[in-house]
Amino acid sequence: MELELLLAHADDHRPVLESGLPDDSLGQAQASAQRSQTPTHLSDPGGDPNDLAAQRWAVIAPEGPAGDRLLALVAPLRQWREQQQGAPARCFRVAPGLGGPEAVRWKNTVLRDESVPEREWPRYLLILGDLGQVSLEFQQGLGSDVFVGRLAFRDERGLEAYVDKVLRWERAPSKESRARSLFFTAHDGTAATRVGYQQLVLPGIQACRARQQRGELNADIQEVGSTEDWSAQHLLDQVAMPRPGVLLSVSHGLGAPRKGWSSVSEQQALQGAMSLGREHLRAEDVASRPFLPGGFWVYLACFGGGTPQSSPYFHWLRRLQDAGARMGSPESVLASLPKAGEPPFIAALPQAALANPNGPLALIAHVDLAWSYGFSDVDTQTRGRASRFLGLLRELVEGRRAGVGLSALLRFASEANLELTLLEDGAESDRAAGRATEQDGVRRGHLWMMRQDVSGYVLLGDPAVRLPLAPAVSRAVSPSMSNAAALLGLPVGLPMAASAGPGVQGMEEAVVALMTGAESPKAIAARVGVSLAELRHWERTFREAGRAALASLSGSKGQG
Repeated sequence: MELELLLAHADDHRPVLESGLPDDSLGQAQASAQRSQTPTHLSDPGGDPNDLAAQRWAVIAPEGPAGDRLLALVAPLRQWREQQQGAPARCFRVAPGLGGPEAVRWKNTVLRDESVPEREWPRYLLILGDLGQVSLEFQQGLGSDVFVGRLAFRDERGLEAYVDKVLRWERAPSKESRARSLFFTAHDGTAATRVGYQQLVLPGIQACRARQQRGELNADIQEVGSTEDWSAQHLLDQVAMPRPGVLLSVSHGLGAPRKGWSSVSEQQALQGAMSLGREHLRAEDVASRPFLPGGFWVYLACFGGGTPQSSPYFHWLRRLQDAGARMGSPESVLASLPKAGEPPFIAALPQAALANPNGPLALIAHVDLAWSYGFSDVDTQTRGRASRFLGLLRELVEGRRAGVGLSALLRFASEANLELTLLEDGAESDRAAGRATEQDGVRRGHLWMMRQDVSGYVLLGDPAVRLPLAPAVSRAVSPSMSNAAALLGLPVGLPMAASAGPGVQGMEEAVVALMTGAESPKAIAARVGVSLAELRHWERTFREAGRAALASLSGSKGQG
């Protein structure tokens, strides 16, 4: 099995690396652990991660006048989040060069200031500004135990439009209560997209449909196009539907043409665009037409989210070439990096989609080279690892916040880093005891590769957004609470079912039984005649209504 790179030249759309890298090349990787990325503690590990009142939301802006302006533009969103969490939203300012170990120290000393009550440490963090203003290393250094998103636009009107869009959707959600789950592959005949389809998209569709049949996934699942009949128009037609959903796409991302980019502006306009065989999907293609309105886009492609200043892969590729690996020229990959004095940047395609009033609320995309290793293992019998992305998709489709969804993917990078740490510690112990150390260089290389590939995915958008789906229940009734619910401190006034069903009392009893563990979830769902996914939806509605009521009471006491 070979490692495949999702990167194509912008002129002829041919893969930058025509052939994949053999799996034994991973022995050449610098497989050191990054101990600082291992999670330490959570803001409220025992609370609901989707609950802003428990987890808190804050904003991070660059220092200086540019940061002041960004904060002014995002003020309406900040005020809205303050209302939702019932507390002020903290604001942090950082210097442009802050990153790496300094970011981890910042997290442990500033974000988690010991003089501030722990309940006020925010777990949702919205970064404002491009990669030259708040570094990518800073964002990644915050780790997977906080929920981080970023908003960066060349034109400040894009930020204004995004804020307006989020507020509009959250104040007036869709009438749809069931999300769409869309899968798209650019079947361009290359090995990379073929591996992506066989090991991620196809098993992902099959797994989602199986969960749907078991009543564990409340979504409509659809493959956009087919291996024989697919195009940009197929994709554009399906994502134009005014129904919130999640799109997972696999394609090459555009890299430098064979003769290089003619200018920085050309590179920033096209790099990371979606390669679709002989055509590509550019920023202007998603800037104004309906494109996944109110939805999420999980975009697998090289530089799909942006381009960093440097990449650890390039040093590795050069070592592989020096070691005699058959891989083509690493200089063709290096040509896509910014030259000396040129800034890193967020790609134009996600900027345009997020600024589109009829576009998505968030994207999860790669800010570096995207390999097939994010969804496959070379050194295991399983090979395909679609589950790494299915957890992310399930969280988003079921209405969890975007930051929570991304954390379901990033945890695999933390697990790989932990294993690397243990391998290093074992080797050090052997050396200290004078024992011979047997280093499995290839295994370490696999772990390094998986960690790097997975941790390259970032969230563009507010990490607190979620699919704006309507609840499956609609009409409020008089407060009513069973004794069991009272003992649990559960909310009152569960809404009436929109259609015939078990009625309010039956719904309430089902939710209480579910939360107390009195019966198995499947038994409860069967007893009241609904799917397991619908029962879980009742539970979420029950919890959220109660939190809103408590927040209201808390606010009233504060005013009194």
